[in-house]
Amino acid sequence: MKSSRLLLALLAFGAVTATAQEKVLNLYSARHYQTDEALYANFTRQTGLKINRIEAKEDELLERIRNEGANSPADVFLTVDAARLAKADELGLFAPVKSKLLEERIPANLRSPDWFAFSTRARVIVANKDTVKAEHVQAYEDLADPKLKGKVCSRSGSHPYNISLMAALIAHIGEARAEEWARGVVANFARTPKGGDTDQIKSVAAGECGVAVSNTYYLARLLRSEKPEDRRLMNRITIIWPNQKSFGTHINISGGGMLKTAPNKEAAVRFLEYLASDDAQRYFADGNNEWPAVPSVVVKNPALEAMGKFKADSLPVAALAKNAVAAQRIYDRAGWK
Repeated sequence: MKSSRLLLALLAFGAVTATAQEKVLNLYSARHYQTDEALYANFTRQTGLKINRIEAKEDELLERIRNEGANSPADVFLTVDAARLAKADELGLFAPVKSKLLEERIPANLRSPDWFAFSTRARVIVANKDTVKAEHVQAYEDLADPKLKGKVCSRSGSHPYNISLMAALIAHIGEARAEEWARGVVANFARTPKGGDTDQIKSVAAGECGVAVSNTYYLARLLRSEKPEDRRLMNRITIIWPNQKSFGTHINISGGGMLKTAPNKEAAVRFLEYLASDDAQRYFADGNNEWPAVPSVVVKNPALEAMGKFKADSLPVAALAKNAVAAQRIYDRAGWK
């Protein structure tokens, strides 16, 4: 009799545990944007699934997942930059996701079998209005032109944003020409690479540099800033959409996938599908000034609209990963530190 009651108790405990697991999503995220709080809160309101979130840098999270192994509580890994997602994929951390909804809503060039892009950002050229004519920098290749000697500023060549840009250039113009380009840009540096994209924008506005490259959401933040000094800064620069007459402006992404060891796989797929919903796509655009990955979603973001329409590079983002190692080697050989 006692054993029967014990068995029933254990079964009841198992049912409670299973129910509890169904109500939780464990998210490891390298997106560090406060505006994502509303994105996650909306998911919980819609589904009843509580999100347990751990935020850290990409490498730290990937190392943690590897160390946790089969016992990892992580269901979904989110990050920015295609190369970083590809790195997780190469480590064998993702599980393939079969979802008709995701396949229908996320364009083929913005996904792989194991991970999906949920927002995009463009890498544009910014130029000082007084020292550089916009017509002289209409393509990334123009940054290597000797007439810009002493006028180019950049962040580190080892940063994933620049790695992905180089990976795209390799795909379009080949390794030899890409390396020639990198050496030309290095010869045009106004200073040793340092700082982030916002630092480059400010340096161009101040006249320390003539040109630089930046992700669009940094520019959008400054355009939407309530600080008068930020608006004055933006008045001193020109935003240029590179390569409109060739392959288009380089696009990078923010995205994620379900982990192979995810204990809550159903919740993980549900979360990924939510990120492709109209509501979530608008959060990406309005909250962090990114473009939706889903083409049908219409957003009203004054900063993005102010920058205008442009031709985007249609290169599959998964292909960027294939050239990442070659890209870093080119930067190293060129002296782009």
